[in-house]
Amino acid sequence: MKILIRAFSTLALALAIGGSALAQEYVKGEVVKVDAKQKKLTIKHEPLTNLDMPAMTMVFVVAEDGMIEKVKAGQAIEFAADRVNGRMTVIAIK
Repeated sequence: MKILIRAFSTLALALAIGGSALAQEYVKGEVVKVDAKQKKLTIKHEPLTNLDMPAMTMVFVVAEDGMIEKVKAGQAIEFAADRVNGRMTVIAIK
């Protein structure tokens, strides 16, 4: 049953973000903190024009669990973000 729930959750997330990662503008940022347990990244970033947000440091959830394992605090990244289910979400990392 847990596998079925996870599969449906993954499908719902994929449908929610659709092809957004391909259409999104990547911005530069620096990972300030990684919270693997909560699946959150604190990122100091450039302006997010697609979200009409100035440069700042803020907390994002990640769209996929594997993203957390790819980064560490102090690392420079390029990422795309969007609102997914009302939450600021990292949808792609280069």
